[in-house]
Order: sequence, then C-alpha cells, then structure tokens
Amino acid sequence: MNFSVIQITSAFMVLFAIIDILGSIPIILNIKKKSAVVHPFRASAIALIILVAFLFMGEGVLKLFNVDIQSFAVAGALVIFIFAIEMILDVEIFRNKGPEGSSSIVPLAFPLIAGPGSFTTLLSLRAEYATENILSALILNLIFVYFVIKSTSKIEKIIGEGGIYILRKFFGIILLAISVKLFTSNIGSLL
Repeated sequence: MNFSVIQITSAFMVLFAIIDILGSIPIILNIKKKSAVVHPFRASAIALIILVAFLFMGEGVLKLFNVDIQSFAVAGALVIFIFAIEMILDVEIFRNKGPEGSSSIVPLAFPLIAGPGSFTTLLSLRAEYATENILSALILNLIFVYFVIKSTSKIEKIIGEGGIYILRKFFGIILLAISVKLFTSNIGSLL
C-alpha cells in the first residue's frame, strides 16, 4: 500500500472539480422543485459503486480495444481541459441530456455525479497515482457529495449564487493546470 496524502489531495481536487457537486446545486434544487424526492445516500452510494467499478474495470475495457493507459490519459487530459474551459468561460460544450426523470439514480447518480467526465478522469488519474490513493479520494468525494445533496437548500442560503459561481471559476483554473500536467507527463511516452 502506497498511501500518499499529496496524491490523495491532488486526486480529490481533480475529482471534486469534475464531479462539481457545488455547481450542481441548482440542478439538484430544480429536481426537488419538480416535487421529486431526492435520496442523498442512495444517489451517493450508487454513484460510488459505478465509479469504483469503472476504476477497476475501465482498464480492462481499454485492453479489449487495444488502447494503453497513457493514450487514454492524454485523451482524458484533453477532455478535462475542455471541462476546465467550460467552468472558466461559462460556456457549455458537453451537454448532459439524460432521460427525463426525477429519481436519485437518473439523472443525479448517473450521469450528473458519475458521468463521462468522471470516468475519463479516473482512468487518466490511474496513469499518475496509486489506485489506493484514487480510491481514497473518490470515497472522500462521495462522502462530501452526500452531505451537499443532503443540505442543498442550506448551502444555497449560505454560499449564495455568487459563492457557487466563484467556486466554479476557482476549480476550473485548478482543473486546467492539472489537465496540462496530465497531458505533458503522458505525451512523451507516446511520441
């Protein structure tokens, strides 16, 4: 076991920015306004199961298609870069057009929490960090997600729209820097 506080913190920050649960508060509030019942534990637990399964089986899927982890890391870095640009510039490039529904599973657990960005990020992180550190960061993120979903109304009152906006910008810049690091540290092995 190679537990590293630095790796856990770094992986936590990347996943935190990609999952962007604070930025999803307006979406969660909108789901609640449609008189849908949101179960914070169910949504968090199912998202964690989906993400852990992808963390361990995603590489096998890549091997099935004869793609190495470094190639996927470079591709993932580009996707993360685009997510960062979305957050920083307030543009929408990726559209989450999941099925209409008001359950905790769809669209909350999937694709909002555990979606394409999270999947790509997990496999990209595998090229840089030990699995146990990524898993720790993932569990910590989903614990945070649980508490955010549980208290969305309180958070909205405390932070306000301006606070949520500032957090998105801050994590967008961090995400941009991390995507550049992932790209530059993996592109060399491919060339």
